[in-house]
Amino acid sequence: FQDQAMMKTMSGGNCNLNVPAKNSYRMVVLGASRVGKSSIVSRFLNGRFEDQYTPTIEDFHRKVYNIRGDMYQLDILDTSGNHPFPAMRRLSILTGDVFILVFSLDNRESFDEVKRLQKQILEVKSCLKNKTKESADLPMVICGNKNDHSEIFRKVRTDEGENLVSSDENCAYFEVSAKKNTNVDEMFYVLFSMAKLPHEMSPSLHRKISIQYGDTFQQKSFRMRRVKDMDAYGMISPFVRRPSVNSDLKYIKSKVLREGQSREREKCTVQ
Repeated sequence: FQDQAMMKTMSGGNCNLNVPAKNSYRMVVLGASRVGKSSIVSRFLNGRFEDQYTPTIEDFHRKVYNIRGDMYQLDILDTSGNHPFPAMRRLSILTGDVFILVFSLDNRESFDEVKRLQKQILEVKSCLKNKTKESADLPMVICGNKNDHSEIFRKVRTDEGENLVSSDENCAYFEVSAKKNTNVDEMFYVLFSMAKLPHEMSPSLHRKISIQYGDTFQQKSFRMRRVKDMDAYGMISPFVRRPSVNSDLKYIKSKVLREGQSREREKCTVQ
């Protein structure tokens, strides 16, 4: 991801957690409005489903893990379905490591939007990868939400979703229900497996820890007596803020310029 010696510092509550940059990842959630992106993120973070719909402008979350004594950080960018600023969406794609593309099974237009997003992600990331030494792998899940609705409301067939991922072993298709929590854990398990991340990062495979344990969270000896047989813990950072656009641009620039690449070389534009 970045040079192994570099460290990212996460501040939350009264604790500072140092996570190696090589263990720091960003998950980007994309899709049309009202398809359930934020509901899926809520299920992932706290296991809850909110019945009341609130349009998302852009939400940023961070979860840190202690897995067998190693620290990991997962930043989650929950994007707007309206995409009022195309350059910002392109920047979100450039900085993403794993992707979830969400559509609603009862909304044909949202499925068409996912097809456009999939194409855009592949184009944008291939531009970046041509200028860096990143691997060609691009872990992505295409997610048909609201499979709890009656089949009479379905507008997208299962085989149509499966066809979008049939030619890419790093892309998987799931039909889920954020409301009923159907297939959500399985979706994240597969996504993290494709990204070669610990499967314990999946919602049901680690112990959720309160921020009050933050001071001892990163210690390799961290254990709770009640669950001493478990060696994977996750904690949500309650005060995290999205990195600035300037920070993201500098990060992308550093990826393009490092490894001896010249500053004069053509860059991937975010316009």
